[in-house]
Amino acid sequence: MRILISILAGSLFGTGLLISGMTDTTKVLGWLDVFGNWDPTLAFVMGGAIIPMLFAWRLTTNRQPLTGGHFPPKSAPEMNRRLILGSTLFGMGWGLAGLCPGPALASLSYGGIGGVIFLISMIAGMVAAPSVGAQLDRSANPA
Repeated sequence: MRILISILAGSLFGTGLLISGMTDTTKVLGWLDVFGNWDPTLAFVMGGAIIPMLFAWRLTTNRQPLTGGHFPPKSAPEMNRRLILGSTLFGMGWGLAGLCPGPALASLSYGGIGGVIFLISMIAGMVAAPSVGAQLDRSANPA
């Protein structure tokens, strides 16, 4: 049951990304170009995701998932070097490529070498992140 729900949710998410234009790099770059030819339509896509999620998180209080287990607890807001560096790198990658992880995976469904290159680069970054993060922690806290 859990796998079926995951496949359904992932398919719905990917379809939403395709329909909304989030996999179109020119549309995303137009959204990020606030001082040029700005395209505000993706604000509605983001709002269409954030607003229902706000209510969904409220509804999970004192409930259990349909497939068992438990909902993750709300994380404590923590601003640190890793968050700032990760956010900066994420934004730079989004601005350079016009893709982030979800749309990059969805864009693989219609081909294009750019999406494949982005995906390989993203996976390489995910593999390297723990060791780079540990190195940053060691340099910040010399013993």
